[in-house]
Amino acid sequence: MAAVAASFAAQVLRGRWFMAYGSFLIMSAAGATYIFAIYSKDIKSTLGYTQEQLNTVGFFKDVGANIGIHAGLVAEVTPPWFVLAVGAAMNLGGYLMLYLSVSGKVSYGNSKTPLWLVCLYIAVGANSQAFANTGALVTCVKNFPEGRGVMLGLLKGFVGLSGAIFTQMYLAFYGPISGGGGGGTKPLILLVGWLPAAISVAFLGTIRIINTPRSEVAARREYRAFCAFLYVSLALAAYLLVVIVLQKRFRFTRAEYGVSAAIVFAMLIIPIGIVLREEAALFHINTADHGAAAAAEAATIPPAAAAVVDTTNAKQQAASTASKAAKKKPTTTSTSRAGRLLVLLRQRLRGPPRGEDYTILQALVSIDMLLLFTATVFGVGGALTAIDNMGQIGESLGYPQHSIATLVSLISIWNYLGRVTSGFASEALLARRRVPRPLLVAGVLLLAVPGHLLIAFGVPGALYAASVLVGFCFGAAYPMILAIISELFGLKYYSTLYNVGNVASPVGSYILNVRVAGRMYDREAKKQQGGADLVVAAGNKGGVTCVGTRCYRESFLVVAAVTLGAALVTLVLAWRTRKFYAGDIYAKFKETNNNNADADADEVVVPTAGKN
Repeated sequence: MAAVAASFAAQVLRGRWFMAYGSFLIMSAAGATYIFAIYSKDIKSTLGYTQEQLNTVGFFKDVGANIGIHAGLVAEVTPPWFVLAVGAAMNLGGYLMLYLSVSGKVSYGNSKTPLWLVCLYIAVGANSQAFANTGALVTCVKNFPEGRGVMLGLLKGFVGLSGAIFTQMYLAFYGPISGGGGGGTKPLILLVGWLPAAISVAFLGTIRIINTPRSEVAARREYRAFCAFLYVSLALAAYLLVVIVLQKRFRFTRAEYGVSAAIVFAMLIIPIGIVLREEAALFHINTADHGAAAAAEAATIPPAAAAVVDTTNAKQQAASTASKAAKKKPTTTSTSRAGRLLVLLRQRLRGPPRGEDYTILQALVSIDMLLLFTATVFGVGGALTAIDNMGQIGESLGYPQHSIATLVSLISIWNYLGRVTSGFASEALLARRRVPRPLLVAGVLLLAVPGHLLIAFGVPGALYAASVLVGFCFGAAYPMILAIISELFGLKYYSTLYNVGNVASPVGSYILNVRVAGRMYDREAKKQQGGADLVVAAGNKGGVTCVGTRCYRESFLVVAAVTLGAALVTLVLAWRTRKFYAGDIYAKFKETNNNNADADADEVVVPTAGKN
């Protein structure tokens, strides 16, 4: 009995489902960048920044969080645990130095920490998110290729919830957020420094590539397990929403905040039961088939023979192709040599059919990637601009500090709902109705336009509705965009291509957040200087706070317009890929599983026939 228990425990710790659970926890702590609006006022007031300077800090935060091509390249040549370890070190180092700078515990002569150094600290800390995504999320997608839409929705959903989770943990550890010029959110920076790093380190030995063939029964169980994870996460989101509303209406004590955080922690532990259930079913199947599998192993035909045949055929085909090319190629002039080079370059850059494994260069120069990248820059970049500026938007419209924290938490929860909804709904519509995922992305971007318009016109009390729309649409777009990349360009280089897609977000953030929103905000604030509406932030050296609906009106009219343009670009991509999505895009994975299942069945039959 003890041996069986030990064997089962070992299977659980090495299994795909515990790996998925560890990834969920890592993702639930990997969204610290989404709560920048809560502590950004402390950065602005303590270090004396203008709004454009603060938006520059926010831009470098987005750069760090989304530029992860180097993380993808590292993941191509190192195991996932190494990628996660690097991310944990960067998270701890970057946010710890930011905390020390904002709290005044490090000084540079007689001056505050310079802007470029603060940008460097937050970029390094936020860049750990790219390593966490590459190490955990990409590994999960490769381990569950036929459920990539659902898996991306769940994983990105937990990232969306992380803002609300961090807020509850912060309130339990450090007490209520103080208003009136800031000063109460500095410990939150410290929390986002050590907590994600600790979780990543705890699961270093768990996150890895696990290649196991699946039967149809296992595939059905897999989807049911995904649904169970979904129900737990929905319960967590509902609880967080109720708690946020109660904390807004009633004044909680420190002990009550602690109880609330303990319930959140307990709900994050509940999915362990799903892991145990799935691994118990697999353990029962493996135990029942152990004798047959052992006999089959003794009589298994070595796969080397098949590999030799495949290699020989490949060499013959390559030789035949080379022979034909040699007969056709011209051998006379330098012009013909230039032509051959041009033809060779075209062949190298021309990608395979959609759904096959593109090289990184082939994917980068494809029209599909260009369209998707453009839509992400202006569509997702516009939503990210609203999220990053939510603190200053609320402040300019007269919302108190605790209401701003509520807005950020609402964005976090609806961000989660958007991610899981788009993950499950797009997968179902694709499987049953063959609806192209780019078409759904276009619909989501169109839905975000009213949210930007509510911010632009400053409708009284409408900022809550705007936070819901923007949070949902931002969350819904991302899993589908990342799934589209894996579907169009294959999984072989997905670690890198995934991060190429993420580069678009900070590009849009810089254009719309720094160059548009930040400059227009400061221009309006300067107009108010000397007037009755001027509000100078406490401790601010030269920066002013703009008050009124005009602070963000023009900038968010621009954001609404470019988001509409991004939706039109995505419609073009949907038209180009309509035939691809009309077929079975997972056919090759199903064929691989069927071949593996047939091979396993043949292996079991061989020794039985021999005995007879």
